[in-house]
Formats: sequence, structure tokens, C-alpha cells
Amino acid sequence: MLKLKRQIIDKIHDISEVSELREYLQSAIELEHATVPVYLTGMFSLKQAQNVEASNIVRSVVIEEMLHMSIACNVLNAIGGAPQINKPDFVPTFPGPLPMGVGEDRGLIATLAPLTKEQVKTVFMAIEEPENPIDIPVSSLLQADANYATIGEFYQAIIDKIVQLGNSIFTGDPSRQLADTKWFPSDELWAVTDVETACRALELIVEQGEGSSKSPTDEEGELAHYYRFAEIYYGKRLVKDASSPVGWSFSGEPVPLNPEDVYNLKHNAKAQDYPEGSTARRYADQTNYTYSSLLNSLHHTFNGEPQQLDHAMGLMYELRLSVQKMVTIDLGNGEFAAPPFQYVATNV
Repeated sequence: MLKLKRQIIDKIHDISEVSELREYLQSAIELEHATVPVYLTGMFSLKQAQNVEASNIVRSVVIEEMLHMSIACNVLNAIGGAPQINKPDFVPTFPGPLPMGVGEDRGLIATLAPLTKEQVKTVFMAIEEPENPIDIPVSSLLQADANYATIGEFYQAIIDKIVQLGNSIFTGDPSRQLADTKWFPSDELWAVTDVETACRALELIVEQGEGSSKSPTDEEGELAHYYRFAEIYYGKRLVKDASSPVGWSFSGEPVPLNPEDVYNLKHNAKAQDYPEGSTARRYADQTNYTYSSLLNSLHHTFNGEPQQLDHAMGLMYELRLSVQKMVTIDLGNGEFAAPPFQYVATNV
């Protein structure tokens, strides 16, 4: 698992006021969102109707990252905070580190790049790696360092502090909670109103990302993100295997990733990389506007207008249609146009 400075964990342990805890939940929201542009770029690089299994795997993780962001927003709202989503510094700079310096212990740089096995191994799997990955075999990327703590420890520190501060910190308006939505299962997203519902929600984030030290699946029986991405890397589904020492092996149905069916997208694209007036620039500006409108809509969703979620999902669909066209634009140098994922001012 990627790590962050242990000083952050120590600061959470030292919190005495709920206002301080809100700052770290805002950081959690930013961290959960930061992976989405990275994964979406990889998914959109796959030519339509090709590499379908790999595309479905990445899409399933993106959906759960949006769920995790929603959970963190619910918890922040429940303790009287207000998620800040529609601001320029909410979006990371690519290439660059993840929020809170996550991954800097081993020099991880989050990049917007096409889906290759190298990108899956060095970025996707590195982001999602459990603290103790099961040797299926999947070699551990961890470097032991007492100065760093895992993301799981980060969430556990927040959980511990919530338990310590108790139910009295839950002063948020219940109407700001996102629950009973058609977009996420009711057993994965619920209203956070007290210590128990908050801790259970945050534990779900860790379980879906990591699995457990004994199983690659979460409580719902779904593979954790790390192992889903490993299926792309190893080219096989992870299945139960009685002959394996750990009871699992990458010996199931193929998960092909044909490089010929992957657009060689421009890495870490910015709108200004494309000439003014060009088709690529027009699409870059359009996707930036739609993406920023999506963040604005999510901001309203988690700040008292839960009904805005339907509008946000509509913008997500609009973004997908725009990007699917954009990635077919040949830049003439062996590269194809890529979405920039930059925050811009909108009228929404």
C-alpha cells in the first residue's frame, strides 16, 4: 500500500477538537477523487468494443472510488463539515504526487497515461496495494519505513478519533446525507449519523480497496481493487484454487490487453498543449468544462442538494461521450489526443 508521512497519523491522534478532524476528512475526499482521472484516462485509452474485460475492471474500480468519495463526504457532513469540491486545488497536478504526499516514500508519481501493463503495475497496483498483499504470487512493493504510515492506518486513525470524540460530534444536518440513491447499493452507502455508522462506512473504504490479509475479497465477496488490477497485469482472472498454497491463483479466464487496441494517448495532457483553434483543443476545452461542471455538481450534491447527484451522473455520461471522440484524434506524431482533467471556471 502507498504510504503517507506518519506525522499525519500522529496529528490525528493528537486532535482534541472536531474542527481539526474535518480537515483530514477533506483530505480523504481529495485522495479518493485523485485516483479517478488516472484510472479514467487508462480506461478511455481502450478502443471501443476492444479489451472489454480490462475496461470493465477499471470501470468497476472507478465506480467504487466515487462511492468512497461519497462516503467521506457523508462522514464530513455528519460531523458538521462542508466538503469543498469545486475549487482548482481540489484537482491534483499530473504528473505529480497524490494528496497528502501519499506515495512519496517510494517516489510514486500519478500520471495520466494509456492503459499498459507497466501503468497497471507501477501506478494502478501501487496505488491500491494492501499493507500485506497475499502472495498469489503478487510481489510486494512495500518498503518498510518507520517514518511512513499506510492509507489504512490513516483511515483507522480517523475511526479511532471518531470513537474517542463520541456521538456528540455528530451535529451535521441529516438532510445533507447522500443515501437511498439508485447509483450505489444501499448496503454500501448509507446515512452517517453516529459513531457506529461512520466507522462502518470508513471501514468499507479500506475493505474494498485492500481486501484482508487472508483473502483478496471484501465482505461482499468482490475482489479488492489491487487484485482486480492484478488480473489485467497477469492476464488471467483470479479464482479459487485448492491446489494453491493460499487457495487462489491467476488461472481463470483470460483478461486480454492487446496493445494494438489501446490508443497511445498523450501523457499528462494539458489543454494548452493543443494549438488554438485545433479540433484537439476544442475537445480539450469541452472536456475540461464538462469535468469542472461535474465537480461543481458534486459540490452541490454534498452541500445540501443531494438531488444534484442525478445531474452529476448525467455529466459523467456526457464526459465519457466527449472523451471517446477526443481519443480518436491523431496528433500526427504517434500520439492521440487525451483529456486534460483540469479545473476551469464554469457557469454552473
